[in-house]
Amino acid sequence: MRTSAFVYPWDVVGDPDAAARLARLGVRQATLASAYHSTRALTPRHPGHRIVTAEHAAVLYPPDAARWKGRDLHPFPQSWVAGEDPYAEAAEALAGAGLQVHTWVVLAHNSRLGAEHPETSVVNAYGDRYPWAPCIAQDAVHAYLVDLAAEAAVRPGASGTELESCGWYGFAHLHAHDKTAGVGLGDAAQYLMSLCFCPDCRSGYAGTGLDAGELAGAVRRALEPVWAGRGSGASGWSGVRELLGAGLADATRPWRDQVARRLQEAAVAAVRLAAPEGFQVLLHADPAPYRTGANVGVDPAHILSTADGVVLPCTGGDAAREAVLGPFTGRGGVLAANFGVVSGMGGSPATLERDAAHARSLGATELRLYHAGLASGPDLDAVASALARLAG
Repeated sequence: MRTSAFVYPWDVVGDPDAAARLARLGVRQATLASAYHSTRALTPRHPGHRIVTAEHAAVLYPPDAARWKGRDLHPFPQSWVAGEDPYAEAAEALAGAGLQVHTWVVLAHNSRLGAEHPETSVVNAYGDRYPWAPCIAQDAVHAYLVDLAAEAAVRPGASGTELESCGWYGFAHLHAHDKTAGVGLGDAAQYLMSLCFCPDCRSGYAGTGLDAGELAGAVRRALEPVWAGRGSGASGWSGVRELLGAGLADATRPWRDQVARRLQEAAVAAVRLAAPEGFQVLLHADPAPYRTGANVGVDPAHILSTADGVVLPCTGGDAAREAVLGPFTGRGGVLAANFGVVSGMGGSPATLERDAAHARSLGATELRLYHAGLASGPDLDAVASALARLAG
């Protein structure tokens, strides 16, 4: 199976051995971040540093001044990796080691955008803004994300792209010093906490026959038992319907599904327009259309008619993999099973061979490994051994 490992430019820039070390794992491709959210990342093998702090969402190449001139919403340049174009420097080194390169583009997850332009953020049913989550229903946000997708995806030397967060983001943040675990929220409650009530979304709900004020009130009432410690474990779409009521829950979907599909179709089309022939476009996705976050909820049939394939979260047990891969099986396109290989972050490199074989039996055509730059030496040794056995 074709295998790619995720990597940041700062894992490669300044480390003359990084590209060759990645190639020795047995991967054929590197998925290299070109637009990424804020993070604090360990670099356990870099000769010059051990921690990189990406202070805000940024592009890791020089943004095109002409494209963004005069626009309120624009990508922010980075300042934490040396050099004018760290993405290009890393991509060149990876290609020199015999690896193909895909860009890794994070779209609707940007805390700095929300801080500087609070009106662009998702607003929950309580009126709280999520500065990390741009509302993709807003025309200005949509236009910004589509242009960012085209620019950040089609970098020199890249043969494809993998678009993350190309859809709704919401309650889940997965950054900074989160203090949100005091009440355990199942994914049903997280969906309700992710519904947006900005002016654009209020108008959008009205266009489908929903009164946004009444919906927000119903969401708050549905969540009261959760805050009291009851019903917080509800999961799946059945759990959303249980909390909010089946009719009202189902009525939230037409507007949100329409907005997400519009962004996905436009982003993929923009990338293809800017890219050379044969350029591959994949989306990080989840087959449950109501899900928000890095792996956006999609309809499998629709997304595989739009993009060339998907990258699917496959870390976990057999049942979890079956739930994620099953809805895509037999529909064609690239199905890349994404496995965490950092033990300290919940990955399981020791079981990669068995888990990858299971994913292949469910229809996976490729593997993705998260994350070569963050993993320890023993984790990478386990990955190399697993890939060698899978190749044999």
